[in-house]
Parts: sequence; structure tokens; C-alpha cells
Amino acid sequence: MEDMDIGERLRLLREARNLSQGDIEERTGLLRCYISRVENGHTVPAVKTLEKMAQALEVQLHELLYDGDHPPALGVPVNRTGNPEKDWGTFGKDGRFFRKLQKYLARMNTRQRDALICFAQKIAR
Repeated sequence: MEDMDIGERLRLLREARNLSQGDIEERTGLLRCYISRVENGHTVPAVKTLEKMAQALEVQLHELLYDGDHPPALGVPVNRTGNPEKDWGTFGKDGRFFRKLQKYLARMNTRQRDALICFAQKIAR
């Protein structure tokens, strides 16, 4: 559904299940006036709120965002090669680890860094 916004999608899913905004209010704990604002495009819900609504509508979260049974295939994000060996340590948990390591290494003097590198080389063998 190309031009459909999330509010319209939520309303259509709710109506297809013969649920009122009051039913959604009871199932999610969200106020009916908030649900109305979302459905009418006046408010964009947070992901946590979308999770509540998906659960109330008995659908998977991706069904609120995409047509079909499965979410679309993921493409390669910007600045990534798509090759795990080349991207390792650049993003995610490994990237955070390397940024933290970089911060600690910057605090060390040359002698301390050399000792750490020597130690790491011995462990790697």
C-alpha cells in the first residue's frame, strides 16, 4: 500500500477485525482520543506503541508497516559493503567495542600501548 500512512493502516486493520477504538483502548491501555489522533494522522506513534497496537489487533508488527506475510528483504545499509568480513568491527556491538577501545587507547602513553600490543600478540599465538 504505497501512499497509506500508519494511522490509516491501523484503522483498516481495526475495522477488518470489527473492533472499536474502545476495544483497542481496553486491550492496550491507550486512551481512545490518542487512538483517534493516530488513526487520523495527527500523531505518529512510537515503536513501543505500535507494538501494543499490533498485539491488540493480533498481528505481527511488520504487518502494520508492510503488505504481505513477511517484511521486505533488507538491503545493504549505507556505508556497508555487505561483506561481513569487511564490515566486522564497523557497526553494531563490535563497532561499539572498537570505539570504546579507541577511547582507552587514546588515554595511554606510547609505552603502555606497546605493552598492550605485545600482550595481545602473545595471547593470539
